[in-house]
Amino acid sequence: MTEPIVIPPRHGTAFILHAGETLEVIDPLGEQVSDMLAFSRADVRELISNGRTFDYEETISLTVGNRLWSNRSRPMLEIVADSVGRHDFLLTPCSEATFRHFYPAKPVHRGCMGNLVSALQSYDVTEDAIPTAFNIFMNVVVDGQTGRLQVLPPTSKPGDSIRFRALMDLVIGLTACSAYASNGGSFKPIHYRVVPE
Repeated sequence: MTEPIVIPPRHGTAFILHAGETLEVIDPLGEQVSDMLAFSRADVRELISNGRTFDYEETISLTVGNRLWSNRSRPMLEIVADSVGRHDFLLTPCSEATFRHFYPAKPVHRGCMGNLVSALQSYDVTEDAIPTAFNIFMNVVVDGQTGRLQVLPPTSKPGDSIRFRALMDLVIGLTACSAYASNGGSFKPIHYRVVPE
């Protein structure tokens, strides 16, 4: 198996994932979130949609056997392995505005939003086209009575991973998340590898 590619702490990347290939995202040190976006390679205006996914999969708790759908109601990725089982698809990528709102005493960082915009610009994806990300390993608890959201440290342990099979040719954006609460207060790398069909 190929050696994983490293995304340094608080950074991001973008790459092509062909239909049939498998993307494995690994948390090498534990308790680190990775924001993931997917766009159709044929037309980046077709993009990953949390609303369509919740609708068609009939759950907000996505894991093995669930598919991630596009805004055009087409399946983009299928989760084929998952050693954690807890991810978030509710919250938007962290941004400079996020840091000013939630962490006013901390230095402002461009966050996952800025990292994704930078990484995806060569694929003609603009900032306004960035949707809600599939937040791998992110631990968001929803109060069943009030609907209130609480971001807790990830439950992922060192070496935990999730694998997706591409159902169409895709442009993928991937980060090592930059937000304090999402990662238990520290920032670590994310590893990933693409496995051919």
